[in-house]
Amino acid sequence: MNILMICTEKLPVPNIRGGAIQTYICGVASLLSKHHRITILGRTDPDLPNEEVSEGIRYVRVNSDGVLDVYLQEVRHFLSQNQEHYDIIHIFNRPKLIAPVHDLAPDARIILSMHNDMFNPIKISKAEGSKAIELAERIITISNYIGSAIYDYFPQVEPKLKTIYSGVDLSKFAPWTESQYSLQARESIRTEHNITSKKVILFVGRLSRNKGPHVLVRAMSHLQHSDAVLVIVGGAWYSDNTMSDYIAYVRALAERSPIPVITTGYVQAHDVHRWFCASDLFVCTSIWQEPLARVHYEAMAAGLPFLTTNRGGNPEIVRNNNGILITNPEDPLEYAHHLNQLLSDPQGSRQMGLNGRRMVEQHFTWQRVANDILSVWEGK
Repeated sequence: MNILMICTEKLPVPNIRGGAIQTYICGVASLLSKHHRITILGRTDPDLPNEEVSEGIRYVRVNSDGVLDVYLQEVRHFLSQNQEHYDIIHIFNRPKLIAPVHDLAPDARIILSMHNDMFNPIKISKAEGSKAIELAERIITISNYIGSAIYDYFPQVEPKLKTIYSGVDLSKFAPWTESQYSLQARESIRTEHNITSKKVILFVGRLSRNKGPHVLVRAMSHLQHSDAVLVIVGGAWYSDNTMSDYIAYVRALAERSPIPVITTGYVQAHDVHRWFCASDLFVCTSIWQEPLARVHYEAMAAGLPFLTTNRGGNPEIVRNNNGILITNPEDPLEYAHHLNQLLSDPQGSRQMGLNGRRMVEQHFTWQRVANDILSVWEGK
């Protein structure tokens, strides 16, 4: 079949600027292209050509300025000028694109992948949402939580929903005890930051209040392990090291912490895995209803025990003693309690990390994600 995949307007594909959706598309595209002809439509980037064919996949990049309405006009222009017939048009996270895409390609089957709560009435009207659901053949969600959220607004969606959990590159994110590449990355970054003998607690994510890193910094005041260090990786946005009021607040807290806190700022997407290799524990502090953060897969692949919050889709990934669920994400004492336990029990922590690694090996590979998408495309 001839497939068109339409990415969002925010970040380019390949994922040179990061982004969960872009990483997802990159993870599966080459595997899907072994079975079907793939074109990926996305936004422009100064470091990428506007059109290219790479590893058999055609990439077309159009202007968006990060604005959906601008991007929509470019998508319309592409489809109106395009001479190809697409059997399937797979749209990512933008239900508002479905009706205009259908108007220009009425014979194409439309598949929608949802990574966020974009059917919220704040983001889409009842009429637009209902039309999108009517025109979409299937709606893939990255967690049961996202599917439930859509169902709450539009109960008629139920027979079209399918959860397909995301995946991770098992070779890039690998335990340092099992991979020479990961061991070298671990030693290099620990030496560079003078933390060779430290127990490293890691946070990775955008630095915003709803992501909650300030609570984790506050938890350091209750940590009983003076040989620990907290590393906060991330900036205000992808490729953005702007000093927001919130980031200034987090850094002010960090300066007063009795436990050292390293704030790295934004780290390029191709380098983030090195921090997972260098760390001993991972913490996701989301206060908001997180769809299901992909950092969980990366932490598990790296063999790290983790704490995560009972928010949104996050609890769906806590199974078989691979991590610990935080019930009150705004309570520093709850984080400190579990961190102290894990740091005091290296053998138990190690086993928890191994449980997570085995889980991603069995259930969260990109090959499994691609197979699940193929089953939707091929109507199985």
